[in-house]
Amino acid sequence: LCLWARPDTRKYATQGPVINLAHRSQEQELMDDLDCSGEDVLQTLRELDYINRKLGGNHISIQSLNRLVPQGHRGAITIIDLGCGGGDILKEMALWGRKNGLQLKLTGIDANPTIIDYAKVNCAAYPEINFEVINIWSEAFADRRFDIYHSSLFTHHFTADELVRLFRICYRNCSLGIIDNDLQRHWFAYYSIKWLTRLFSSSKMVQNDAAVSVRRGFHQAELVDILHQAGIEKYTIAWRWAFRWQVVVNKLKMDS
Repeated sequence: LCLWARPDTRKYATQGPVINLAHRSQEQELMDDLDCSGEDVLQTLRELDYINRKLGGNHISIQSLNRLVPQGHRGAITIIDLGCGGGDILKEMALWGRKNGLQLKLTGIDANPTIIDYAKVNCAAYPEINFEVINIWSEAFADRRFDIYHSSLFTHHFTADELVRLFRICYRNCSLGIIDNDLQRHWFAYYSIKWLTRLFSSSKMVQNDAAVSVRRGFHQAELVDILHQAGIEKYTIAWRWAFRWQVVVNKLKMDS
């Protein structure tokens, strides 16, 4: 087991005047409605792209790729992004691949057709990226094989039992590894994003979902438990700014 992170912050979970973050919230986000559509969804995707770029979320994923792809790798590398949103992280992956002389085949999936339609337009200048409407609980997903499974701000949408199932599928079907980039459940992150989105967001969905997503985020011990239940014993977990967990499963090292 390789486990590295900042000291566990659970002791701060109940600090703050009102909110109790001792346990993960099961409250649904507006974006959990797979039929949601309209301008508010599109504005949400644009704002999420801005937030991820400015707060360093995308950098966490690119840094993780550097750790998973072997030096001097030849041949195509297939990467799937679960819950891809507007595809902005995939664009950064494409640029990273070009810079490093890698042949990437990038696939973004989402269960919402409106989101996939937006992503196709947003990433039209990147031929190495394609998008599909796929639900992760479908047979179409379970039977796919990719070198790397990636997700950012996605896994917090699911229960622990669902995530055990998802990680088992991803580990079984990957050849290089898994990257999970998601939120730490912390009172400071909760109040900060709640007030920042009220002040600067024009999307009602972002204003609602941003704070809910922090309440559905993770403590380190919860991620460890999910990974162990999924049969994954070797991984790294690192705390990253701003209140993110970087989970990297390197299958090559696990199988060596």
